[in-house]
Amino acid sequence: MKKKLLLQEENKIQKVKEIAIVEEPPKLKTVLNKLSWKILTMLYEKEMYPLEIAKKLGVHEQKVYYHIRKLAKAGAITIAKEEEKKGATAKYYKTVSPAFGIELPQGYKPIHKLPLIAVSEQIRNFFKEFIKKDDAFDGKIVVGSPTPHGPFKTSARDGHYASHLTFFLGQFTKVPEEFAIKLDVDVKAEKEEGNNLILVGGPGTNLLTQELNEYLPIRFNMRSSEEGFLFGGLVSRKTSNVYTADAVGLVAKIVNPWDKTKRVIVLAGNKAVGTKACVLALTNFWKKTLKRYNGEDTFATVIQGFDLDGDGKVDSIEIIE
Repeated sequence: MKKKLLLQEENKIQKVKEIAIVEEPPKLKTVLNKLSWKILTMLYEKEMYPLEIAKKLGVHEQKVYYHIRKLAKAGAITIAKEEEKKGATAKYYKTVSPAFGIELPQGYKPIHKLPLIAVSEQIRNFFKEFIKKDDAFDGKIVVGSPTPHGPFKTSARDGHYASHLTFFLGQFTKVPEEFAIKLDVDVKAEKEEGNNLILVGGPGTNLLTQELNEYLPIRFNMRSSEEGFLFGGLVSRKTSNVYTADAVGLVAKIVNPWDKTKRVIVLAGNKAVGTKACVLALTNFWKKTLKRYNGEDTFATVIQGFDLDGDGKVDSIEIIE
């Protein structure tokens, strides 16, 4: 019998088990016999010898032997072990598969990917521009350069947060043909701003976040001075609220101003810890973060990270606007 996999989704968890395909009608007839089916079920649950099966079913031992021989000939069961019992050898049988079935020719349909999670329409809607028809990721994930750069002359220390984001994206997108992670300085040098972009890091560490700041509905307050730029936290255009805490950040989605057919997702904090909170918000806590997202072109929400277990690291988030 050929072995294949049987897929089932239960309580949003995908499970597979092996299935043996019965290819000859006479063998199928043997498996479908009522007593044979009972014996198959018992042998899947536990390895047993014929006399033991007969006692449990309340039938004659010879009848069980008859069906055992038929099932073995059909390839549905096999000998698991042999033991000496009262001067005789008892053969313990087991099923060769936890499922049996028939398969008609053709009928297969291509699937691009079996997602590891049951992806809701909400999360697919948020990332829809970033997923091609074949489920490959379509865009660039942009992190700040680790060397001093930009008007703040900062070295980005939050680029590794993108790794956690890619684990999440990998649950429902395929690896693209081109390398998807780019430094902000490389995107600018290679003029790749006209892609779908996911920006990781605030305007102090990511030049693209800085350039897109004026397009954000909740923007970072940057003022020029004789000493350079002064950074004054996040300011909401809608409520005029100002958020200056280090663990506060922004999760936003806007139309890409370099190409109106593309989109930009921004995960940016006042400090690195705020950026980490934003990454957690869109991965571990996406249901809470995207609760108010309804497919609009412009979306923004303010995130605050918290350390609930007291280990000094952000592990939870709250939506504060």
